Amino acid sequence: MSEHSANPSSTVAATGRPLAVKAVIPAAGLATRFLPATKAVPKELLPVVDRPVLQYIVEEATQAGIGDVLLITGRGKTSMVDHFDRRPDLETRLEEKGDSERLAAVRRPSELAEIYTVRQPEQLGLGHAIGYAESHVGDQPFAVLLGDEFVKPSEPLLPAMLELQARTGGVVLAFFEVDPSETKRYGIASVEPAESELTDIGEVVKVTGMVEKPQPEDAPSNLAVLGRYVLPGRIFDAIRRTKPGSGGEIQLTDAMELLRTEGVPVHAIVYRGTRYDTGMPLGYLQTVVQIAAEREDLGAEFRSWLADFVKADAAGGSGT
Repeated sequence: MSEHSANPSSTVAATGRPLAVKAVIPAAGLATRFLPATKAVPKELLPVVDRPVLQYIVEEATQAGIGDVLLITGRGKTSMVDHFDRRPDLETRLEEKGDSERLAAVRRPSELAEIYTVRQPEQLGLGHAIGYAESHVGDQPFAVLLGDEFVKPSEPLLPAMLELQARTGGVVLAFFEVDPSETKRYGIASVEPAESELTDIGEVVKVTGMVEKPQPEDAPSNLAVLGRYVLPGRIFDAIRRTKPGSGGEIQLTDAMELLRTEGVPVHAIVYRGTRYDTGMPLGYLQTVVQIAAEREDLGAEFRSWLADFVKADAAGGSGT
């Protein structure tokens, strides 16, 4: 039995609308930035110390009470599913050795959530990938967690997003502030103050427009879309009606903008917590260092080594 089992009353918001209880993780990309490592190993399984990125993301979902996770996979990515399966042979060996700590760590992925998969045969954009979740999700609201970023467990984001979506019935996003020069890497929004009855949830804004990866001079703000969404089931019809956009792909941003123009409310929470972005090599390395430095079992020794390394490197660079 997975650990997400929650009190059924916790799946209904004060409005009476249901909270989303399913999550979709698009993970079919080729991860060309990490080649040649990702030729055989999915980017989502690259380790952050001793857990793959994907496990951190599934843990984030289960922490918010979501116990049903659909992975949108691609060719050569079956090992992602294997990670969340049992390994009786390995478990038996660890039991025989009396290694209860590693045994618990090996079993934990299979206990997190019910894991389902569907394959996206061609990578034609995030909106195209999400469309493959329709038969699993149906017409109910659901969360989308991109497969290369996650937030610090002690600074959760999803619970507030789920509550906000249940109250409004619309699209809910998460934003973070970026340097204006970085807007061309993200979906960027224009916003206005949210309705007063929503502000108890957090730093909520109402979205008045979205554009995918604008140049800095064309960006309406510096609020970028973080890789977390809570969407109503009607998004699937919008995706079907969305034409190829940026990069010639079916963009989720464009489908959400279509819903907004048709009267579906779109809100966002501005996230001020810690976000880990493993989508590029530099961000991945920064994530590994940050999490390793904070680990109770590794942090003190690792920080000491890191300080000595930086000091020695600086001395070498100065020619001394």
